[in-house]
Amino acid sequence: MTATGAVSVTQAVCAGLAGWLACLPDPGARRVRALFADATRARQAARPAAALAGGIAFLRPRTELLCLPAGAAVAALGHSVLPLLAGIAAVPVVRRRLRARAGRKESERTADSVAALCGAVVAELRAGREPGQALLAAEEDVGALGGVGEPVLAAARFGGDVASALRTASAQRPGLVALVGVAACWRVSADSGAGLATGLDRIEQSLRAERRRREALRAQLAGAWSTVTVLALLPAAGLGLGAALGADPLHVLLHSPVGLVCLAVGALLEVTGILWAGRIVRGGESE
Repeated sequence: MTATGAVSVTQAVCAGLAGWLACLPDPGARRVRALFADATRARQAARPAAALAGGIAFLRPRTELLCLPAGAAVAALGHSVLPLLAGIAAVPVVRRRLRARAGRKESERTADSVAALCGAVVAELRAGREPGQALLAAEEDVGALGGVGEPVLAAARFGGDVASALRTASAQRPGLVALVGVAACWRVSADSGAGLATGLDRIEQSLRAERRRREALRAQLAGAWSTVTVLALLPAAGLGLGAALGADPLHVLLHSPVGLVCLAVGALLEVTGILWAGRIVRGGESE
């Protein structure tokens, strides 16, 4: 066989192998298609559950709307529209109070998440990991902070400024103020090589001590809140007692000039007393 014939045979064999390899299914492509197919199936499976959860949240009765049937019931009993108007006016006030309470609880949960994050990072640091690796190992605890933790993880993963990311995240949500201290410890550790675990451990201990103090104070003030609640319900108990004795206190209060004056003065004193007592108890909580 001549050299030209050998070259032609070699070229033919190579072309055949190339065609055969091109026809083979690519395992990487199969894996990619499988991953996308799994993700698509997961989204399709999660879509009805998300829709059901949204529908349940939409249909769930709001606590502040209970003022409407209560006002309507008193209006029907007293044959006056004033209780219904009072119930309508109470809805935004109650909503604002409930949102403020929910905001305080969310802030406390966020502070607890910061304490858990500090504890997880300290454990990873004492196990011998670098600061960035320790933060990435505590990814679950960072995710508990919500969307504000994603820039922090990105900075740790790609060698960015973690301290600046922590400081920026501290202003995103209530309860993340302690991240300012974490950022300061991170900055000092990066600049001077000081131990990061010691500073984070102190922040964690401080946050947990604050939580224990808050829970103990609330337990001590539970009796005071009970007293405030009982005093707030005394006027309603008085009206019920009058109706049980055969009188018609609602008719007197809603359909006579003297009753309307007494109702206005009593409502003003009731609201003032509740606000005053609540301020005293909350002042004790903040000390």
